[in-house]
Amino acid sequence: MKTLVLFLSIIITTTMVAQSDSNIPYYELPEASENFTAGTVAARQIDALGFRFYHATDGLSAKDLDFKPSDSVRTTAETIKHIYDLSKIILNSTLKKENTKEAVKLSFEAQRVATLNNLKQAADILRSSDDISQFKIIFGESQIPFWNNINGPIADSIWHCGQIASFRRITNNPISAKVNHFTGTVKK
Repeated sequence: MKTLVLFLSIIITTTMVAQSDSNIPYYELPEASENFTAGTVAARQIDALGFRFYHATDGLSAKDLDFKPSDSVRTTAETIKHIYDLSKIILNSTLKKENTKEAVKLSFEAQRVATLNNLKQAADILRSSDDISQFKIIFGESQIPFWNNINGPIADSIWHCGQIASFRRITNNPISAKVNHFTGTVKK
């Protein structure tokens, strides 16, 4: 069974990494919904996280990934892994799935693509939902309200995207000046 899971994980990872950047979500923000509902607002917040994560992690070098400003801080690669784990919590709540530990190790690029796809899938589910209170964070027997997704994994991930952006500046590899976080677009 473990061999099958490992084999499937490698196949999925290889497929995700093989995707071109044009197939990876959040190069630009998707068009905003015309209607303001709890679902569309929560989805937009996750879309904004996806956009920030996309550009915070785009074009990182090995030097960037290994960087940490002090011994008491995660490296950029460790921070990306943390955001990936948080994206799984966000997605699992929208899938109404329990959160479990994952033993599979992914490369940076595979984590990046998986994180962006997790966020996109979660946002799409929320966008079409009339009642987001049904999307609880599940840890074993504990079911935690969706509110905690907002102040927990979503806000935490946005915070960490800012750390990655700051670390990139320190390693002389800043985010492209063409990225406009306010409009969610990239100048051509």
